[in-house]
Amino acid sequence: MPKSITRQCVKMLMLAFALCAAHPAKAQGNYEIQVYGADTVPPKNLMVELHSNFTPEGQKNYIGKVIPTNHQEHETLELTEGINSWSEIGFYIFTSEQDGHGIQWVGDHIRPRVRAPDSWHLPVGLSLSTEVGYQRAIYSPDTWTWEIRPIIDKTIGRWYFAINPALERTWHGPDVNQGLGFSPGAKISYDFTRKVSGGLEYYADYGRLGGFDTLHNQQQQIFAVTDLNVSPKWEINLGIGVGPTSATDHLIVKGILGRRFDWGRHSTVE
Repeated sequence: MPKSITRQCVKMLMLAFALCAAHPAKAQGNYEIQVYGADTVPPKNLMVELHSNFTPEGQKNYIGKVIPTNHQEHETLELTEGINSWSEIGFYIFTSEQDGHGIQWVGDHIRPRVRAPDSWHLPVGLSLSTEVGYQRAIYSPDTWTWEIRPIIDKTIGRWYFAINPALERTWHGPDVNQGLGFSPGAKISYDFTRKVSGGLEYYADYGRLGGFDTLHNQQQQIFAVTDLNVSPKWEINLGIGVGPTSATDHLIVKGILGRRFDWGRHSTVE
């Protein structure tokens, strides 16, 4: 066989191997990086949050037609309206800004949530959210997705614990036949003062239930975070996260700025 043909065959095999190796990789969301607490927004209250996430060191190559995440700035507007004492509904608008691509609309999600009423007197906070939404294919190959997220939290003295063992399902995209995926999140924090808390947040995407991805292809992030409890009306969360696995963006900076508005006649929030 001529050497030129041999070289071409080798190149084609290498390319095929690279494509197969890249197939399990998923585009990272990184639009709304948050571990939920069990409380819902009170009725006649609107919570307005701006999620600002920047990736100083992320994916530098296209995954199929999906734009690399390196140096992407994500701004997400989240609006959450309290329905009654045990339910709320949230709506997200995702955007992305990046050199060469400008400011782009990415997609929208809607998220109803219910919680266990106080009258149940449970030893932990307990709620359940479900999220359905669309994201453009150049930012996520799975364009329509669904998530169900149990939420459990507990405060013990100055310590706060929360876990979100979320399940995800693709409705349209290459992972539509993969079934349910497991994407847990967890948080532990400590109140250093009445207004300043610090702790760790953990996010992961392990892959399909019953057949987790290899560690190399799993997405995992660990964030050091600070919460500033300046007022019940405000939510301020700042963090910097690292991705220890190859499939994860290696460095992300995040911030959440939220403001609660009371539409009732009498203010329930001071």
